[in-house]
Amino acid sequence: MTTVTLGSTGITVNKNGFGALPVQRVSKEEGAALLRKAYEGGITFFDTARAYSDSEEKIGMGLGDVRDHIYIATKTMSTTVEGFWKDLETSLSLLKTDHVDIYQFHNPSFCPKPGDGTGLYETLQFPFCYLADEKDIELVRACREHNMGFIAMKSLSGGLITNAAAAYAFADQYDNVLPIWGIQKESELNEFLGFIDHPASMTPEIRELIDKDRKQLAGSFCRGCGYCMPCPVGIEINNCARMSLLLRRSPSANHLSAKGQEKMMKIKDCLHCNKCMSHCPYGLNTPELLARNLKDYEEILAGKVMTADNF
Repeated sequence: MTTVTLGSTGITVNKNGFGALPVQRVSKEEGAALLRKAYEGGITFFDTARAYSDSEEKIGMGLGDVRDHIYIATKTMSTTVEGFWKDLETSLSLLKTDHVDIYQFHNPSFCPKPGDGTGLYETLQFPFCYLADEKDIELVRACREHNMGFIAMKSLSGGLITNAAAAYAFADQYDNVLPIWGIQKESELNEFLGFIDHPASMTPEIRELIDKDRKQLAGSFCRGCGYCMPCPVGIEINNCARMSLLLRRSPSANHLSAKGQEKMMKIKDCLHCNKCMSHCPYGLNTPELLARNLKDYEEILAGKVMTADNF
């Protein structure tokens, strides 16, 4: 079993964290059962947030009686002292616990600046997967040098990465990185549980697959991190700005449904205020990316045949 220690927290777990954002999309009973199976299979780190609707409640339902055997990380989006404590009290109640192991600022509009002091934060949660660029990798190295835990979100790039073994093998190269897999289905969970006893490692075949994906997805593609949200006119930017890729790399039925079409057509309401662009950590021209994805989407609705090289 491969383990990772989250910097100065001293928290050591196997290199499989459970990202509990997706469980908000299933029933309470299904979510609680999935979380319980994860624990019984060997996963002990669970990441959630006050903003993930009933995710915390499902963790409380499924894992409340084994609280002392797991680690829970949750988050607050509050920017006030009063809101901070109110969110924490709500989280503790729903999680059925009297403490959390890691409490994070969720998508903050600020970050520590030079002169703020060292050791200001014990952990950083940031998008990291095999599509990472050199700046991302340097951030991982910097956290290691400063004994700061690195929690890797979007390890499957929001669904764009479909090979779990390749995703795990990439993360396994960095001994200070804890990937949290966004799990919604039992079949997905089973695959990651298998890596506990049989960790996927980098092979020539996996390296070839990663190189192919990096070439296909290189450049201005949206990782779905959501730092651009919310949109003033309600555009679901973190999905709409990468719709062309989602249609070609995941089941397309839901994306092309009436509800999916309604979401995409919201792009036409874009104010071009550029707030999303100013918040993008990857420097993307988000309004232009939205327009390009909408054009491709409308062409597909009109009968365009989808291939990997026509977007």
